[in-house]
Amino acid sequence: MNNWVSCSDAAIERGDHLEGTGSRGLRWLAVELSGAWGHHALLDSPTTIEPTLGRAIVRRAEREGMRIVAIRKPGRRRAEKRWRWAVADARPGQESLRWGEVDDPHHLLAIHLDRSDGAESDDPLIAVCAHGKHDRCCAVRGRRAAAAIHAEFPEWTWECSHLGGDRFAATMIVLPHGLYYGRMDTDDPGRPVRLFREGRVEVARFRGRSSLPEVVQAAQHHARLRFGSNGIDDLVPLDVTPDGDETDVVLAGPHGPVVVRVAEYRSEPIFTMCLAHNAGPVRQFRLVSISAGQHP
Repeated sequence: MNNWVSCSDAAIERGDHLEGTGSRGLRWLAVELSGAWGHHALLDSPTTIEPTLGRAIVRRAEREGMRIVAIRKPGRRRAEKRWRWAVADARPGQESLRWGEVDDPHHLLAIHLDRSDGAESDDPLIAVCAHGKHDRCCAVRGRRAAAAIHAEFPEWTWECSHLGGDRFAATMIVLPHGLYYGRMDTDDPGRPVRLFREGRVEVARFRGRSSLPEVVQAAQHHARLRFGSNGIDDLVPLDVTPDGDETDVVLAGPHGPVVVRVAEYRSEPIFTMCLAHNAGPVRQFRLVSISAGQHP
């Protein structure tokens, strides 16, 4: 009997929490690769991009402290290749997104990775992980979610390579603000994008903001639930004080500073992706207390 369960189905059965699971990324580079992707989109996709060129692009982005993802439009693969790129700054208060295009992929090595190249855009980049060679859940759930969101927001929506958190497929990030979401193939896939246009987040599927440490993401989640705050820029962190396995996070609350105390712990060993060969514990956060008071 085949008892195999996908990593995303297993995570739902366990009740894995989404909050505090968004990996860090202050600045991002997105590169259009319209063909098939290997396990690592820029390094293992020889029919789409030369591996040596892909490695050079990755290394350049990493030297600049940037996260890099491949992107492509949902739907049938197009024979004509384009080489569009986007540079996003996800730092709060400095959010920006600039787009450009080159006619030869080697020219990607010459683009400026600051705010001096490309055309600035006020529209978001909606990237849904559909990286099937990395995880089968992303192939199934990600492509389904990307197609649904693309039908509503065709100019903004892209499939992207690995974002992390495969067990939360379908995963999505909204740039330039760096808003991570999970389980995007459930309920109404387009709702977080509609809320983004209003300056709000959908708390139920929100994993956290890429510019913030995971412990702050978790603290904000519990404060959002307590105070009903769903503005993108609500609950700005004022101070973070570790205390052993617990951390006090001071947030700018709706009526003054709020202190959220969260505890960090390790789960039982789990399989975090479908291709994993060994189970391992993952970091999780538990709410200890929330109190309103004066920030010291």
